[in-house]
Amino acid sequence: MSLRVLTLFLLVLVGASSVVAQPRRPRPQGYTQSAQLAALFERYWERSNQLFPLQATGQGDHRYDYLLPNDQTQAFRDTLRQFYQRSLGQLRRFDRGTLSDQERVSYDTFRYRLQTDLAGLQLNNWMMPLSSLGGSPLMMSGVPLALAQLGPGGGPQPFRTTQDYERWLLRLRGFPAWTDSAINNFRRGLRAGVVLPRALVLKMVPQFRSLAFTDASKSLFYGPVQRFPVRIPVAERQRLTAAFQRQLPADVGAPYQRLADFLEKEYLPRARLTSGLAALPGAPARYIYSVHYWTTTDRSPADIYETGLAEVRRIRAEMERVKRQIAFRGSLTQYFSFVNTAPQFQPFKTDAEVLAAFRAIQARIAPQLPQYFGRMPRTGFEVRGLEAHRTAAPAQYSRGAADASWPGIFYVPIADANSYNTVANPAMEALFLHEAIPGHHYQVSLQQENTELPKFRRFGSYSAMGEGWALYCESLGDELGLYTDPNQRLGALGTEMLRAARLVVDVGLHARRLTRDQAIKYLLDNVPISEANAAAEVERYMALPGQALAYKVGQLKIQELRDRYRLQLGPRFDLRAFHDELLKDGMLPLEVLERKMNTWALRIRNAE
Repeated sequence: MSLRVLTLFLLVLVGASSVVAQPRRPRPQGYTQSAQLAALFERYWERSNQLFPLQATGQGDHRYDYLLPNDQTQAFRDTLRQFYQRSLGQLRRFDRGTLSDQERVSYDTFRYRLQTDLAGLQLNNWMMPLSSLGGSPLMMSGVPLALAQLGPGGGPQPFRTTQDYERWLLRLRGFPAWTDSAINNFRRGLRAGVVLPRALVLKMVPQFRSLAFTDASKSLFYGPVQRFPVRIPVAERQRLTAAFQRQLPADVGAPYQRLADFLEKEYLPRARLTSGLAALPGAPARYIYSVHYWTTTDRSPADIYETGLAEVRRIRAEMERVKRQIAFRGSLTQYFSFVNTAPQFQPFKTDAEVLAAFRAIQARIAPQLPQYFGRMPRTGFEVRGLEAHRTAAPAQYSRGAADASWPGIFYVPIADANSYNTVANPAMEALFLHEAIPGHHYQVSLQQENTELPKFRRFGSYSAMGEGWALYCESLGDELGLYTDPNQRLGALGTEMLRAARLVVDVGLHARRLTRDQAIKYLLDNVPISEANAAAEVERYMALPGQALAYKVGQLKIQELRDRYRLQLGPRFDLRAFHDELLKDGMLPLEVLERKMNTWALRIRNAE
């Protein structure tokens, strides 16, 4: 089945009003406003999962595991625009003032999401299809990265039955058309002057080459046929193995090769030498949208830049205090150099030892967690090394299944165990609190496990709150029994310093024409980080404008709320209750979060 036929089939399947006008069903008697609102949210999420089937697979909705729509086409973008406009129009029929507190949170979040997505469609970021909003910190992002993560098996894409294998092969048939459309969009960007920086393209080429192959049995996509479930008969295994050997080179290996060849031979010679968005057509509006998208605020780049400078000064003073505590004789810069090279901070010999050290951190904090969290996730948790083709990426968390059928995974990149540093950015203890427990694992798992939330909230994501929460969790190290070693404390300050410096560097790159080299130098002057890691960080900000702002902006808001309610509520303030309330309704835009938390504090004050 061609991708075009699949797309037409999808539109018919979901009864899109843009294709066929469906008669309005009479509402049953007693169909309340609450029920109507819930129905709108449910319709939205059903349609969203049909349009974004990789999203559905990640949530454990396996009805669309065979689909890979071509999201690189104008037709797809037009479909999205109509869908968002129609949903927003339906939302506006409701009287917000008559809704319950929880329904208002949903109303406000839904409105924010639709308005933001519609605004994004006005931009031409699709001309840079592998470095656009919603992508990965890797230069290789979007569909190519998602397929590489799903292909080996052991993740959200199931490989339990014969049908599972067949559906995966059907999904892969969409990749060649996706690749050709992405290349076409890159070419349109070249003509329009909307082009990626050369420094990023240089990193993308080897990533794609590492995934290209002609022999299926030597690719990571061959994993599922090397681990057939016992329930699949031998004859079916043989048939599926032959199908994988026949299809994978054409539908997967060749598209990665085409991307690598195009980027190296045609795109790289015309890639721009500048670093930030300021060099692109429509630069101010493009970056202002990026700031809004990632921070969920209307704060200006200039305001965020000043906040960054102030936070760098504050954290630097705290680092000086801890440096004096450990009696280090020298400047902070000399201390940074010391921790980057001293053998005592590189104690590992094998990858297994690195992973065991992270598991030991989990064991240390486990007894303290019930004092600070009344709600604990059911979803399991694992620590794993990052796959070889992604070791250039930072440490990251991969969400578990909503039904807890597979665990949340903290992925640790280990390029060389012998040089893995326990203190230099990122410090191990702070990193675990952020990426694992109680950071992303608690926040994401508790959100997904709350079946009372509308699905667009249950599975939704807003980096300002999500990353803000994870960065806030780094500050809980003392309370959870970590940072007993002053070097770890200084390392934790170093990770916070990186997030503060990001405010300066990201805005500097995209609104103040800071160069890549100048940005790297600023990080080296202020953050305990190696030059290689500083370069990787800066290239991440170049690839995902505004994303780096989410961490500090979100953390400062959460800390501001905690301080506010502690002052307002006095002895009635319960930190565990604050954490539970903050997490129970999932990730929200910061403005919506603040209104929700103010309502919670007011209930406590009025409960006397």
